Amino acid sequence: MSSKFKGYTRRSFLKLGGAALGGGIMGSIGLPWFRRVEQPRAQVAILKAASYRQDLFDLIRRGLQEYPAVLAQAKGGRVVLKPNIVDHYAAHPVNTHPLFIAAVAAAFRHYGAAEVIVAEGPGHRRDTEMLLELSGVGDALRQEKLDFVDLNLDAISRVKLASNFTELGQMFFPNTILGADLVVSLPKLKTHHWAGVTLSMKNMFGTVPGVKYGWPKNLLHWHGISESILDINHTIRPGFAIVDGVEGMEGDGPLHGDAIQSGVIVMGDRLSAVDATAARIMGVYPERIDYLMYTLTLDGTVNDGRIQQLGENLAEVRQNFSVMNHMAFIKQPLPLTKKILLLGW
Repeated sequence: MSSKFKGYTRRSFLKLGGAALGGGIMGSIGLPWFRRVEQPRAQVAILKAASYRQDLFDLIRRGLQEYPAVLAQAKGGRVVLKPNIVDHYAAHPVNTHPLFIAAVAAAFRHYGAAEVIVAEGPGHRRDTEMLLELSGVGDALRQEKLDFVDLNLDAISRVKLASNFTELGQMFFPNTILGADLVVSLPKLKTHHWAGVTLSMKNMFGTVPGVKYGWPKNLLHWHGISESILDINHTIRPGFAIVDGVEGMEGDGPLHGDAIQSGVIVMGDRLSAVDATAARIMGVYPERIDYLMYTLTLDGTVNDGRIQQLGENLAEVRQNFSVMNHMAFIKQPLPLTKKILLLGW
């Protein structure tokens, strides 16, 4: 599905780089070119994790130490973990792994969170309880004594959108999300046959309640995937992301792709920077991903020169995720001049 953004297609958006040579401004999205150089600085941690059987709790606990402001937000508060539990296909690594969810919950409890809740609103399955059992998440929840909230059926409130790319003006969101002290996105490292990648920002689609928008929440697709990603994230403002890349998915994601042993965990408190970094690990150029480019109108950070990498060197963990043929362009670098015009330097 294409992204509308005031009538611009992906191709015409990239052509704006040429227009910037003459005018010095990318007015079609309301963002002066020079501000792209001033993207907020961000820190993104890359941690090696070869297996779900290693001590993920200790690894994540140590990673969180790099984010004292996030830990202060979580201490004594309600932390809502939003994993990606969308459907179940036994042969495909569709969902955030149960052991990964349990380890993140234990880490936030370790740092003093008064309450840790796991919450998800699956977009494909109406029977969330069955999906929890099939995925193994139900067992993990019971073992760790974690409460679960089905965001599809939660009490909801109408909220004015902080941005309005979808032109919806307002949306309904679950009160569990709206009442959290900290919302943490726990996506799977996956390719996506429409959006290119599905990471921490796309994962927030699951906060839109099925009780209001149905299954599979096609309203979001009709109003644009990238537009919906931006409106949801800019309104909810999740405060942290931890990407489950211990085992990723390549090819026909987000449901029918193949497993790839990517062996990483990616975390950070600026989701655009986390997703840009995760995309680079997958061998994808983030400047080719619509929603990431448009985060630059909302103080997003995509330029690798503005992202301080913590932990592992990105070049040492980068892989070559396969993608669908029609998405092959996301694996192709832009000419340097065009990249500079779009991203700054």
